Amino acid sequence: MHYPIKVPGAAPAGIVEVFSPYDERLVGSVEAIDSSGAEQALKNMHALFQDRKSWLPTHERIAILERAIALMQTQTESLIATAVAEGGKPYQDTQIELTRALDSLRICIECLRTERGTEIPMQLNPASMHRLAFTHREPIGPVVAISAFNHPINLIVHQVGPAIAAGCPVVIKPARETPLSAFALVDILREAGLPDRWCQPVLENDIQVAERLATDPRVAFLSFIGSARVGWMLRSKLAPGTRCAQEHGGVAPVIVAEDADLERMLPLLAKGGFYHAGQVCVSVQRIYAHESIARKVAEELAALADQMAVGDPADPDTDCGPLIRHSEVDRIEAWVNEAVTENAELVTGGQRLSDSLYKPTVLLNASPASKVSRQEVFGPVVCVYPYSSLDDAIGQANALPYAFQASVITQNIDTALYAYRQLAASTVLINDHTAFRVDWMPFAGLRESGHGTGGIPYTFRDMQIEKMAVFHSPAL
Repeated sequence: MHYPIKVPGAAPAGIVEVFSPYDERLVGSVEAIDSSGAEQALKNMHALFQDRKSWLPTHERIAILERAIALMQTQTESLIATAVAEGGKPYQDTQIELTRALDSLRICIECLRTERGTEIPMQLNPASMHRLAFTHREPIGPVVAISAFNHPINLIVHQVGPAIAAGCPVVIKPARETPLSAFALVDILREAGLPDRWCQPVLENDIQVAERLATDPRVAFLSFIGSARVGWMLRSKLAPGTRCAQEHGGVAPVIVAEDADLERMLPLLAKGGFYHAGQVCVSVQRIYAHESIARKVAEELAALADQMAVGDPADPDTDCGPLIRHSEVDRIEAWVNEAVTENAELVTGGQRLSDSLYKPTVLLNASPASKVSRQEVFGPVVCVYPYSSLDDAIGQANALPYAFQASVITQNIDTALYAYRQLAASTVLINDHTAFRVDWMPFAGLRESGHGTGGIPYTFRDMQIEKMAVFHSPAL
């Protein structure tokens, strides 16, 4: 499939070809923009927002989203096949992603149906007498959304859906590895009745073009999902007044208490660690298990890892697919080898299966100085560490400059509550893996893991302002 440029008034500036991360076959192409195309996209958004008469009324936004849901449902297998081909997430997991994306659009509609302002109390003192005040929500303005590769359907919906619901024109720049799903979704929105300039998908031919889009003073809100290095750089260059939300990676910790129900919990931890080959920002990476059960945790987790089918993501039976780039396989291989050299015990895995596949790997007692212990692996590697006291485990879990989701595995309510209070995380899951998420809950990286709060209702709210009206009348 080939997608032409979708910025009204802009000319293409080259073609970006998209290849399967699994077998490197060509799966599609997209026409790219240059700096002049970026300027045209910004002009389109700015002019649209400045003309308040062109704003889409709420009932039209609801109708567009409802029609988009219906169209997506008729194209389910095509959307899944595209996402699997370009991103490499296994078919069974991409099915779930598409279901979530549909639900995310429904949540956008619910946000519109329930949005409201508030009355601000007046007449509480002599100065506020004869006054009535209330607020009303309006769109914040033009939005630029920059997305990541690992959930090419649902991440786009998480950024574009709330923008459309809030009434903001949006430019969406997907990852260069996975643009096809984004362009397909925008086509669906346009078929559902969204005017072209309200959502413009772009793929740049130069990183400077993306920076120009994000930092232009006409942009009211930047939504960024991707690497911390790029995200924090862009935030430092935002124009005065531009608000932003950033979602980066984490090095998610799990604390497994001595009383944990391992038979029930280890399959969940295996899924949370090796889902999408570990390419998830809240993937299980560090498991701190009580010293009396640490080896058992590592060995039984390894047994579950060995049972996973690794291979073609289009095969419905595949559990673990490819890394997004061959260079990522090289990097993960180097990090695991380094950890073993630094005295980590390789319980299972530790080998590449092809240029794109790496065997799910479990390491026991890796050095705190090893890269696998202090940086986000973003690959199918889980590390298990023994601890002697709960406070020691919590200290190790909190020791890194990242904080996102964490979990504690225990059958003791006091242990669960204590860990919940002490862990540095925006969400602490009890008896679950760290990669759990539903799309209406808050989802926030702390410290170097991000800024602001994701989740459909929270993004919808961030893309609005609350404007107040104050009436002064002797009749009040």
